[in-house]
Amino acid sequence: MARCYLQSIFVFFLVVVLWPVSCPAAVEVAARAGTGDDVLMTIQEAVKQYRAGDYAGAVSNLDYASQLIRQKKSEKMKELLPPPLVGWQAGEATAQVMGTAVFGGALTVSREYKKGSSSVSIEIVSDSPVLQQVMMMIRNPMFAGAGGGHLETIKGQRAIVKYDPKSRNGDVNIVVAGRFMVTVKGRQVSRDDLLAYTRAVDFRSLAGG
Repeated sequence: MARCYLQSIFVFFLVVVLWPVSCPAAVEVAARAGTGDDVLMTIQEAVKQYRAGDYAGAVSNLDYASQLIRQKKSEKMKELLPPPLVGWQAGEATAQVMGTAVFGGALTVSREYKKGSSSVSIEIVSDSPVLQQVMMMIRNPMFAGAGGGHLETIKGQRAIVKYDPKSRNGDVNIVVAGRFMVTVKGRQVSRDDLLAYTRAVDFRSLAGG
C-alpha cells in the first residue's frame, strides 16, 4: 500500500519538478550556482530513498517538499493583494499553509485595510475544501438569495454580494478559475468602498496562477 501511495505522489513531481532534478545538467548547474534550493534538495533525497527501498522516508520527504512548494506559492499569491485605496491604511499581507491531511493543503493569504472606524479584509484561498459549495451557490441564484445575497458580475467574475445598509457591513465572495476563492469583508463601510476593494484584486493574474 505504501508503494502505491508513493507512486501516486510521484506523478506530480515527475511532471512538475522531478524531471529537471533528475537531469544531470540541471543538478550540476544548481550545484555550481550554490542556490541551496530546499525543494530540489528534498526531492533529490526522496529519490535516493525511493531507489533504496525506503518508501516511508521518501513519502515523508515528498510531503515536506510539497509543503515547501505551497509556501512558495502562497508568497506569490500575497503579491496579488491590492494596495490600500486613497485615504486608507493597510497591514502586512499574511499567508497560511494548511496541512494536506485535514484541510487538503489549502493556501490562504489575507490583508486588512482600515480607515477610521471602517475596515475591510481581503482573503484569497486556494484548494479550499469548501470551494465546491461556494461554486454551487454562484451557479444557482436561488442558493445565493437564500443567504441574503445576490449575484453580480465584477470585472468579468460572478460574485455573491451581501450588504446591509443599516449596519454598513457586507461581504463579497468570488470563485476564480474554479480554483481560488476570494472573500472581501467590510465592516462600517460604504457599499462603494466594499466593491472598490473587490475590483482592486488582480483576478486576471490570479486566474493565470
